[in-house]
Amino acid sequence: MSDRTVRILLADDEQSIQTLLSYPLRKDGYEVVLASNGEEALDLFGRDSFDLVILDVMMPRIDGLEVCRRMRADSAVPIIMLTARGEEIDKVLGLELGADDYITKPFSMREFRSRVKAALRRAEMARSAISENSEAPVVVGEITIDPTRRTVSVGGQGVTLTFVEFEILAAMARSPGRVFERDVLLTRIWGDSAYRDPRTIDVHIRHLREKVERDPAVPEYLHTVRGVGYRLDYSQ
Repeated sequence: MSDRTVRILLADDEQSIQTLLSYPLRKDGYEVVLASNGEEALDLFGRDSFDLVILDVMMPRIDGLEVCRRMRADSAVPIIMLTARGEEIDKVLGLELGADDYITKPFSMREFRSRVKAALRRAEMARSAISENSEAPVVVGEITIDPTRRTVSVGGQGVTLTFVEFEILAAMARSPGRVFERDVLLTRIWGDSAYRDPRTIDVHIRHLREKVERDPAVPEYLHTVRGVGYRLDYSQ
């Protein structure tokens, strides 16, 4: 990151959780702005700029999933979701609404700090790639991926991807035909595969198919290699 102080918006309706999570973040040198509900989080987000947003799923007034959806409509800021529920639907919805990562309570401070640092590192790498202007577009069939501008088009039509969706597609496009194991993709995108469910990749791949395939049920580009992972190539 640059010399300026990194600003993090932390939204959770439990004061004890706010205190528990803000302490290590401030100790690491980050500026932490607190919100106690979804409405307050959106208000703060609309008035100030942040480098990372951490949202609890269960919040009064406006829940974290809806807050994520509204933030993602206008911004590519990294978003980490916190969920106390074991239900898979929370994780899936959060990822499909544009969250970059999620953490299931209870979690260790080591895991929490690792996730925060990884999210900030990915965002910084994306900014550096844009400023360095060092990588040529990659074309696979009708899909064009421009790593420098971080844009994707299918048949000449622009497609909007989340940060993580773009990173997965770009990583696979650089090695068309290669089979990527889920753990390899987790490490490529998040820096490591610790604490993360490999099925996270399945959610992102499904969402990618909905955006780049003519028929997501019969993919032409993103192919499943049963028992191993995924590969990207043009099958027609």
